[in-house]
Amino acid sequence: MSRRLIAVLAAALALTCAPAASAARGPAPTAVSAETIAQIRQAVDEQRLVDAARLLDAALLNGARDPRLSLLSGDISLARANYGLALINYRAAQEAPETRAASLEGQGIALSMMQRSNEAMAALLAAVQANPGAWRAWNALGSEYDQTAQWQKAEEAYKHGIEASGGAAIVLNNRGYSRLLQRRRAEAVTDLVAALDKRPNFPEARTNLRLALALGGDYERAIAGGAPGDQAALLNNAGFAAGMRGDYAEAEDLLGRALKVKSEYYARAAENLKIVRALAAGSSPAGHAAP
Repeated sequence: MSRRLIAVLAAALALTCAPAASAARGPAPTAVSAETIAQIRQAVDEQRLVDAARLLDAALLNGARDPRLSLLSGDISLARANYGLALINYRAAQEAPETRAASLEGQGIALSMMQRSNEAMAALLAAVQANPGAWRAWNALGSEYDQTAQWQKAEEAYKHGIEASGGAAIVLNNRGYSRLLQRRRAEAVTDLVAALDKRPNFPEARTNLRLALALGGDYERAIAGGAPGDQAALLNNAGFAAGMRGDYAEAEDLLGRALKVKSEYYARAAENLKIVRALAAGSSPAGHAAP
């Protein structure tokens, strides 16, 4: 799975740390309307992060203190790849019963993105226990299980994620990639095509589908239809797949074409070509090939 601008403004940070104002120390916090929460949520879901942050800041400046705003602050930071700030904001919403499950889900995703796997697993498992419909947590669990080749657990996690989300494209893509790692190419293709049916403009799913086609030996389809600026990467990926198949002559041709198409030195394709030549010669390569 566009899978990112700057961090949430300081006002969002203040929300995570400041205690609720008491009547003796100042005016009571302003209530946040359901309409405001819905507007911010919609902006986040549509990736209108500037609009989301503006609405959030307006609520905070009006004195609002609400754990749902902490969650939304976390979502904005997560979308901007500011995982540390996302973690702080999600944790601020953990104590409120109505936001605890979503807080754990957000924490788990942020920790996973930070590669803090043990902490991520604990938070994600707690999240799905608190809310079995937390599909983003199931999706993140699947990715964590993939990292340790726990394929059966990954399958179960993705299955729950697909069911709970109604077949979200990101979960279909991730399960498709997981199945590619397991060399279950036909099933991977089915998932990746389904992901693209759901979201036609999904670059990760399209890249994974091209890789799946190349792993099946369909190199021309794997490199066809890409933008001119993408040709070198497409040729490199297809060459990588051909090398994985043991089709060394085809791999050398594709990787050589990638090097010619690229307007500058293409280190990844050059490394893959070196490894393919070593494999074809029957020697052990010094490096690790990568698409």
